[in-house]
Amino acid sequence: MIGGVLRGARRILANLKPIKVPDGPARSFRDLWPGDAARGARLLRGEFEVQGTVRPLRPQDADGGPGDWGGGGGSAAWRSAAHGFAWLRDLRALGTDAARLRGRALTADWLALASHEALAEAPEVAGARISAWLGHWDFLAATAEDGFRKQLMQRLAQDARGVVAGLPAEAAHRGALVALKGGMAAAVALEEETWLARCVRFLPQELERQFNPDGGHVERSPTAQLLALQDLIEIRNLLHGAGIEAPAQLAGTLDRAAPALRLLRHADGGLSLFNGTREEQAAIIDLVLTQGQSRGRAPTHLPETGFQRLSASRTLVIADCGAPPGARRDAAPGGLPRGADRNAHAGTLSFEMSVGRDRLIVNCGAAPAAEGEWRDALRATAAHSTLVLADTNSSELKPEGLGRRVEQVEADRQEANGAQWLEASHDGWVRQFGLRHRRRLYLSESGDDLRGEDVLEAERDVAIPGFAVRFHLHPTVVASLQQDEQGVLLRLPSGVGWRLRVKGARVAIEESIYLAAEPRRGQQVALYAEPGANSLQWAIVRASMGTPGGAEAEE
Repeated sequence: MIGGVLRGARRILANLKPIKVPDGPARSFRDLWPGDAARGARLLRGEFEVQGTVRPLRPQDADGGPGDWGGGGGSAAWRSAAHGFAWLRDLRALGTDAARLRGRALTADWLALASHEALAEAPEVAGARISAWLGHWDFLAATAEDGFRKQLMQRLAQDARGVVAGLPAEAAHRGALVALKGGMAAAVALEEETWLARCVRFLPQELERQFNPDGGHVERSPTAQLLALQDLIEIRNLLHGAGIEAPAQLAGTLDRAAPALRLLRHADGGLSLFNGTREEQAAIIDLVLTQGQSRGRAPTHLPETGFQRLSASRTLVIADCGAPPGARRDAAPGGLPRGADRNAHAGTLSFEMSVGRDRLIVNCGAAPAAEGEWRDALRATAAHSTLVLADTNSSELKPEGLGRRVEQVEADRQEANGAQWLEASHDGWVRQFGLRHRRRLYLSESGDDLRGEDVLEAERDVAIPGFAVRFHLHPTVVASLQQDEQGVLLRLPSGVGWRLRVKGARVAIEESIYLAAEPRRGQQVALYAEPGANSLQWAIVRASMGTPGGAEAEE
């Protein structure tokens, strides 16, 4: 509370100081990342898409009819993306005058109608907007009329003054890094040396807050890892371009964060689907790793962040073996959560499995910008490839993050002669049910045999409720129940067959959904434990030629 009061006082004092606002940025900027022309085309049609959620976003028409800026509809995540203006890169990707004019019209409408919404003034949103306006200044404003440019620069200076005065930002997630980056960019653009010095002074402690020693981002989200790595690259380039020596911590953090991102990728180039993540485009991830000057292979595990990677031949397993990130119970203006658990899922001990470029076992994905019920359905434990006890989430889902949560996760990894063992447990159900979930995985040296055991260990004398182990399948996988109903044949797009067999459970094939990009229907294999049982064993084994039940031949 004291920190918030001090920040407020600094902002008030900052607003009393006059600031010279130039006609344009003192230094030219260029956004590093390519936009999505398809999303740009949707913006021309008046539709704005944020991580799969589409809502209207259009300027006033030529006759003065109202636009869709002032309604305040949509989730806080969707509205913060609209107010953050990163969508300018999607319009720019179209490369047309119509796209440029639409960007100006939307910006002019925002200045007139929506700029005073509380969420638009949140530090992370204002920081993102500053970076977007400066990164696309030549596209958006360089050839615009004087009045528009002047109004834009005045708002940019106003936002920057508040962002810099409020450092360090209160958010415990990537939003604080976005605010710091925006403050730096504005300081260079406005030639405010004291602002820049203040930002550089806070950079080392922000890097320490944002990244674990293993290079993983504190939000434990592959998407957050990618975006935070982009932030680091932009900050490095910004300081280099301004002739400022970056703190040594920046290079060290980059060197650790890029390999951590590699661990979270599948062989198809996309990201694994944990904690609010969608696949993302492989080309963007490649570009970020190139810009980050990342070399070498992915590590096998991130001990502090809590992800494990088992790999043999063409088979890859990525498992979530870490406790959810910390929480804060307050919120920023407009409803944005401050805690690093803002997009956390209840997916502890879930895993994904791919074979070459084909995904086999997946989590359901995410819709972080959707309204509550749909967003939380994908955050639920049942939307992940793990055990679900009594239809209860392993961590409690709240709009701002998590309530009751997994507190302790223990993981142990062993390797011998190319084979790999992983054993992990979590305490998410200990308080309610007195039961701890333990999962054991074994991947053979050939990569053709993944075996698992899921166990509920009693912490006290309790009855064991019913439980299920779920394996969500990628939509391209064809599943068929075998005649004895103790196994399922899984056929990949390549035609290669895998068999899932189980001991101690009833097997069912049920509907699922996959939100890695566009929503797609899929299937899941559900293993329902026998009444009173506290464990079940399963295996996913590559089917060989001539195996009964229609298995496909080996490659």
